[in-house]
Amino acid sequence: MSSPSHVPVLLDRVVALLAPAVGRDGAVLVDATLGLGGHSEAVLTRFETLRVVGIDRDPEALALATDRLAPFGDRFTPVHAVYDELLDVLRDLGIGPVAGVLFDLGVSSMQLDVRERGFAYAEDAPLDMRMDGSTGITAADVLNTYDAAALTRVLREYGEERFARKIAAAVVREREREPFSTSGRLVELLYAEIPAPARRTGGHPAKRTFQALRMEVNDELAVLRRAIPAAIEAVDVGGRVVVESYHSLEDRLVKQAFVAATRLDVPEDLPFIPEGHEPALRLVTRGAEKATPEEISQNPRASSVRLRAIERVTQGGVAA
Repeated sequence: MSSPSHVPVLLDRVVALLAPAVGRDGAVLVDATLGLGGHSEAVLTRFETLRVVGIDRDPEALALATDRLAPFGDRFTPVHAVYDELLDVLRDLGIGPVAGVLFDLGVSSMQLDVRERGFAYAEDAPLDMRMDGSTGITAADVLNTYDAAALTRVLREYGEERFARKIAAAVVREREREPFSTSGRLVELLYAEIPAPARRTGGHPAKRTFQALRMEVNDELAVLRRAIPAAIEAVDVGGRVVVESYHSLEDRLVKQAFVAATRLDVPEDLPFIPEGHEPALRLVTRGAEKATPEEISQNPRASSVRLRAIERVTQGGVAA
């Protein structure tokens, strides 16, 4: 089996955004998408009294991160769960409001770099793409069972693929000859169906389709839609939720949840804000922050990142 590597995106900026919240004695941070533990290692090293609860749906990543973070002893607690279950996780651990919640969304280095997982299009591998390989449908199941309309929707909505209908029709036609089982055959189909001028721009022609299949297999947008309000509910006064997104639909969901959580509960034309009607949360970042050209040159996976953060300033309402 090939070995994974791990280069956390925007690591210094993420730590800086979390610092005012997690630097307090007794603070607890939920790393809701633990991956290989790079972000958790950084904050545990910097903040000597911090405790981290690391959540990941991928048992392999969780095991590797647990080994990596073993030197921190009981300051690190690994949990096998999906990140929209974070309130249940905290309840089961007997932990009240936390100082911070971190999300580093999308596919991790763990999944991309281990060819047997089927996330990458550079090598021929089984079409799996499940973040938790013990449950749920695979990418092959999607390709072999969805009708043309459903495949078109997945490719267009999650992959923003201009040729979604053409690709879906070709998949349905080709699976009659032989079901799809490995990534190599799918990549060949994409090269055949996407016109040559379009293949020369926008990166690898398989990128959008593979992203769309992964998001469908792991139900990523529905999970995120539940997880952000849960994270906002979980943080104490002074606590922060920090989110790294890599897809426009993910970033849009995060933005909408943050805007809803910081909206004033008074008429817009009111000349002052009555006591008790202040928003319970405030935006920490102005819009979405992006990686610098220098960081992108060192870590190409940072090219699409969008970073947002929010802070609870009073007890009160949670985003709907």
